[in-house]
Amino acid sequence: MIRPIVKYGGGVLRTRATNVTDITADVQALINDMIQTMYAASGVGLAAPQIDVSLRIFVADPSSGHRSHDLIVMINPEIVEREGVQAEPEGCLSVPGFEAPVTRPTRVVVRGLDRDGSLRSVEGVGFLARVFQHEIDHLAGSLFVDHLRGLKREIILRKIKKLQRSGKW
Repeated sequence: MIRPIVKYGGGVLRTRATNVTDITADVQALINDMIQTMYAASGVGLAAPQIDVSLRIFVADPSSGHRSHDLIVMINPEIVEREGVQAEPEGCLSVPGFEAPVTRPTRVVVRGLDRDGSLRSVEGVGFLARVFQHEIDHLAGSLFVDHLRGLKREIILRKIKKLQRSGKW
């Protein structure tokens, strides 16, 4: 089932998500919904808080569904290694229509459970590293705009507030 994506200012986007204690049928159904929602929105990643569920789960597919083997599901993920620096444009399904350069490590290793409950480590380099970090930020109650400073951040937040006031957000 495709679920509505929570936009900036709403839902549990600013709350630290809770660890998953059991991978139940409900959790499996949630993961299926997250995958369908991510693909329907033409996204490359989606965290559970973005569909108003405060659980530490994200799905990612840097191919946007073009290669089924690229789909990654991580439950209770944590970054265990990081190195390098990259500054590339970043957007977000919860902040639609906005993009800005964000500085992040070039390489990360994420450890967590896969959807079967097996411990898994996945290396992300370049774009995939960015996707992993972006989704893990969501699980901590943070969005890409929180990494911005100065005028760029202010312009984006002002435009969002204007859209909210006009009912277009």
